[in-house]
Amino acid sequence: MLDISIINAYSDNYIYLLRNEKKNITSVIDPGEAEPVIKFLNSKNLHLDEIINTHHHNDHIGGNDKLLDVYKSKLIAPSYEKNRILNVDKFVSDNETINIAGISTKVIHTPGHTLGHICFYMPEEKCLFSGDTLFYLGCGRVFEGTMKQMWLSLVKLRSLPEDTTVYCGHEYTLANMKFANYIDSDNALLNKVSLEIKNKREEGFPSVPFNLGIEKKINPFLRADDDNFIKSIGLSSNNATESFGEIRLKKDSF
Repeated sequence: MLDISIINAYSDNYIYLLRNEKKNITSVIDPGEAEPVIKFLNSKNLHLDEIINTHHHNDHIGGNDKLLDVYKSKLIAPSYEKNRILNVDKFVSDNETINIAGISTKVIHTPGHTLGHICFYMPEEKCLFSGDTLFYLGCGRVFEGTMKQMWLSLVKLRSLPEDTTVYCGHEYTLANMKFANYIDSDNALLNKVSLEIKNKREEGFPSVPFNLGIEKKINPFLRADDDNFIKSIGLSSNNATESFGEIRLKKDSF
């Protein structure tokens, strides 16, 4: 069983510390800052064996160099971003199966937010590390890719088992929740989940992780091919990519 700890960074980033006690392996996913990771490791008297990156943005890799210097860890990163992430020991690509913290992990290429973005799915642990592709009630902004690429990337993630637990890169949930309720106000399940999210945040707890099966029913960005939903929010397109693009643009200007 993998122990997953959430480490806060910057104003709203989440770094994930994975500890496999049985195999004595410790890994970190997307260390945007080094100091919070070092502080956590010191408090537990742990060594850092692996650093994992989902994409090249500095708030996800900013701590790499310091951690590499201190721990001489192994760095794993997307092959698609070879020229944008330095000092990588192992580049990984779509559909590759690798070990992270000693656990079998599938690499999923999810272009859209960046062209080289990847996510990590652990079938045995039933968990997904989605970086900045899929957020709780949201998805990443489309910076480098196209709306079609982002939509198809989300469809890939949506196809994972219902009981998948999702760990995303940011605490954007309250803002995403406001938008989701704005365009899907009659969704009873969304209303119920929104109350749970508000309570968590008011008590100072992270809103993440979240369940993918529920997310498929309440995240507007995962429902661009749901005809009833698309009609209910006043869109007329029968093309899922176009509908997704319209929803994404609405959120960008919300």
